[in-house]
Amino acid sequence: MPLPFLTADRAFDEATDDLALPFDDRDHWRRPYRPGPWRVALAALILLLASYVLVAAVVTAVAGSRSAAVAFLVGALAVILCALRLLRMGVWVSAQGLRRVSFFYSSTAPWEQVVAVRTVQQPVRWLGLPRTVQGQALILVRKDRAADGLPPLLTTHNSDFLARMEAFDRAADSIEVWADEYGHG
Repeated sequence: MPLPFLTADRAFDEATDDLALPFDDRDHWRRPYRPGPWRVALAALILLLASYVLVAAVVTAVAGSRSAAVAFLVGALAVILCALRLLRMGVWVSAQGLRRVSFFYSSTAPWEQVVAVRTVQQPVRWLGLPRTVQGQALILVRKDRAADGLPPLLTTHNSDFLARMEAFDRAADSIEVWADEYGHG
């Protein structure tokens, strides 16, 4: 079963030298990079936990406790939804704007509000933890908000790009091309 949110469009991989936007349907939201191995490994571990909870639901149902089996089933579905949301996290682009999807919320910046998207050298959080290290971050500057209050879009030390500097550069360049193409700053 194909999971389209797991892979970025292959056209980004094929268009490394030429940074033109390689899509016919630019109104479709897409993530211009693949999820990193840390994100995928964590989602796999969470899905492994969900499989154990589903087995517990079956054993409990066979043992005769229907209400406990339903509780285990609901718990397993919640864990599966968490894993899917974890895989969906990231930066998505389309002709409408730039969307940052986090675990609990999503925010969209229309291209009319985007002043700049640029890569800067700054302290960044390591795998989203409180510890910071020196790295690169892709930041969004909007007309209606101060740049200091916004978290970076991508960093070299998040779960998608840790130890994958070339992938970070390619993703940052792709997002900057979208901003240059559609931004009105």
